[in-house]
Amino acid sequence: MATARILIVDDEHDIRELVSDILVDEGHEVVAAADAVSARELRAQHQPDLILLDVWMPDTDGISLLREWREADALDCPVVMISGHGSVETAVEATRLGAFDFIEKPVSMAKLMVTVGNALEAGRIKREKTARDREAPTVLEPMGRSLAVQQLKRRLERIAAHDAAVLITGEAGVGKGSAARWIHAHSTRAGGPFVSALVQTDGDGWTRLLLGDGDSRGLLAEAQGGVLFIEDVARLNKAAQSRLLGIIEAGQLDPDSPSSPALDLRLITGTTVSLEQLVRAGQFDESLYYQLNVVPLEIPPLRDRQEDVPDLVRFYAEYFPGRDGMPYRHFSVAAQNRLRQHHWPGNLRELRNLVQRLLILGGEEEVSAAEVEEALAQADSVPQTEGADLPALFHMPLREAREEFERQYLTFKLKSVSGSVGKLAEVVEMERTHLYRKLRQLGIDPKQV
Repeated sequence: MATARILIVDDEHDIRELVSDILVDEGHEVVAAADAVSARELRAQHQPDLILLDVWMPDTDGISLLREWREADALDCPVVMISGHGSVETAVEATRLGAFDFIEKPVSMAKLMVTVGNALEAGRIKREKTARDREAPTVLEPMGRSLAVQQLKRRLERIAAHDAAVLITGEAGVGKGSAARWIHAHSTRAGGPFVSALVQTDGDGWTRLLLGDGDSRGLLAEAQGGVLFIEDVARLNKAAQSRLLGIIEAGQLDPDSPSSPALDLRLITGTTVSLEQLVRAGQFDESLYYQLNVVPLEIPPLRDRQEDVPDLVRFYAEYFPGRDGMPYRHFSVAAQNRLRQHHWPGNLRELRNLVQRLLILGGEEEVSAAEVEEALAQADSVPQTEGADLPALFHMPLREAREEFERQYLTFKLKSVSGSVGKLAEVVEMERTHLYRKLRQLGIDPKQV
């Protein structure tokens, strides 16, 4: 059972102590409250993964407290109700209000532990689904009216109808991740997970990310039944390439384990460089290249379809106010024309960032050509990160910039604690299970750091 933070709310001191001791012995972090007032405070302070809530308490009863959280749309973790003299009506009401389960006193410790395990697993699945939904790309549908976009749409539709591996090529920022998500959303695997992985570590480190270890599930296991998108696959070194090839050819999550489950996912990879050239140079495994390049998909740079820029600008000018509450600003024809003439070295990523910046910093209702000119000049003057393949943080959309900052921040902190995740959890004040998930999401392997 994974470690979790659990809030116990019960006015009986002996019950709180008994249940707390058992859960602590199981490795969980436990906080306890004797009444509704303390429960509200501790819940706000500790953000529990699970709440064990007594029905009958002297001030506010558990059902009323559950209803309060439900009506405030603050029921963000599973709640298990506990009652000394419950009834069918009470259990039905608790379930209607969103309780995960209902346990009667005297509490059977065996039943309690099973219920706690089931509730925590349900909460984990819900959090992961919420995280995937939040990570949905800005544009799933390819935007624009150009011939290049129309051809791309038709090709995406044909690719989504099958389950073969896809290799997406294109410059940084053209939307390879969005294309992978579009394929997933329109395929028979749409109901399964979409797991995106950016190659940041090599060899054994990336193998552990694929397969997992004693502390976490691997990317392959998380993507079972859905799609695994590996971004910048060309960064894999020879050891990681060999391991990935072995997994694909064996058709198992772990070829070294005969009892390992069969591989049940669609593999989509992305690259900004020609894998074919790397194969000829002896830098990429030829067999792996053919496994990945069953269906090739090339996404054109924005400069090759500049007639799509006005449609994209209008889309983002409406998208950001709806998502982030920014004021809507109309782009004048002259402003759209100036944007259409821009070379867009950062492709869609650069365009999204520019529109967002103009909405945030601008004052007038209409965006002028002069304002666009000034914004483009400022973007050109921002220095690039030394030694980086991708644009600096200021050129990225907010979500990607935040992820890059988190990656650099956690890597720096990991080095300061000699790669100890336990010490890192204390330093950054994160629960260890959540921290492992964050490190895996960002492609950081503590053992390599």
